[in-house]
Amino acid sequence: MLYPYRPLSVKNRHRFNFGVLYPPKWCEHQAGADRSNMQTECLLKTSPSARLTIMVRFLQICQRSVGKVFSQSVDESGDVEPAFEIVDRFELGDRVYHPWQEVVEKSVTLADLDPHSPAPVRLSISLPEGRAIEYLQDERGHPAGAIIREWNAQYGSVEVETMAYSRELIKISVRVENLNFLDSRLPIESISRDAVLRDSLVSAHTILGVENGEFISLLEPAPGLEGLAGQCANIGTWPVLAGDDSTVMLSSPIILYDFPQIAPESAGNLFDSTEIDEILSLRILTLTEDEKREMRQSDDRVRSILDRTENMPEEQFMKLHGVLRGMTALKEEMP
Repeated sequence: MLYPYRPLSVKNRHRFNFGVLYPPKWCEHQAGADRSNMQTECLLKTSPSARLTIMVRFLQICQRSVGKVFSQSVDESGDVEPAFEIVDRFELGDRVYHPWQEVVEKSVTLADLDPHSPAPVRLSISLPEGRAIEYLQDERGHPAGAIIREWNAQYGSVEVETMAYSRELIKISVRVENLNFLDSRLPIESISRDAVLRDSLVSAHTILGVENGEFISLLEPAPGLEGLAGQCANIGTWPVLAGDDSTVMLSSPIILYDFPQIAPESAGNLFDSTEIDEILSLRILTLTEDEKREMRQSDDRVRSILDRTENMPEEQFMKLHGVLRGMTALKEEMP
C-alpha cells in the first residue's frame, strides 16, 4: 500500500512491483523488460574450511476477496457453516473491507555448501495452491462476512555454481528462475498483469552468507580485482555487502550501496520505495478526515502509519528535516 495509502487510489489500483520474476510464457509474449529469471555473480575470498549459505526470498501473491453471509447451516458435527456471496465491498461496524492482493513472505535455503566444489547445486521451488476463509463476526458474535484468501501453486528453481580463479578466489553464480505455467485454457492476450502476479515470484532477492571467508565488494573491489569484478554478470539484480562485515552479500532488484541501512532518524516503515520520511509524514497530516477514515479502514499496517504519524513528537519531526553525516575537504584545483 503506497501513499496516499487508500485502496481506491490510482497508485494502488495499478501498482508497480520491483524484482518480479514472471512465468516464461508471459515474458515471451510481452517481448519487453519483464523477466522470468535473475542471476547474481560475485567474488568470494575463501579458505579450505569455508561454507556457503544461499537464501532466496520472495513474496507470494494472495488474492483477497470479501463475502457477505446470507445464511447459516449446521453440519453433523454441530459446526456452523455460513454461506456467503462475493461482494465488491463489505462494511461491518467501523471497518470497510475491499478485495485486495495481499502477500506472504516465502524463502528457500541452500545451506552448508562447499564453495570449492565445481559441481552445480540445484534446488526446486514447489509451493502448493491453497484457500483460507476468515469469518467476520457482528456484535452478537455471529458470522456476518468473510475474507477469502486464495493463492496459486508456485514452481521455480535455484541453481548455484562456482568457478575458482585460485585457491583463495572464487566466483559464485546464483540463478533463480520462475517455472510456473499459465492457464493454457486462456489466450495469453486475455490474461491481465494482476492475474499473472499470482503466478510470479515478487520482490525476489538473494542473500549469500559465508563462514570462514569474505565477499569482495563489486562497487569498490580490492586492488587488482577490478577486472574480475567487472566480469561478474548480474542480471536483474544488484549485489552489495550487507550486515556488519563482509560475510553477507545482499543481491536485490534495486540499486544500493555497500552496507545499506535505514536512517536511525526514521520512525518506521512508510512502504513507499524509501521515499523521504519528512515529505510523506507531512503529506499524511494534510489528508482530509474522510481520507484518514479510509486509511484506518483499509489495512492494519496502514492504520499504524497514520496513528504513528499523528502522534509523532515535534522533536522527532525535526530530526526528519535533514542530518549532516560528514564533511569532506574540498581539494583546490591546480592552475
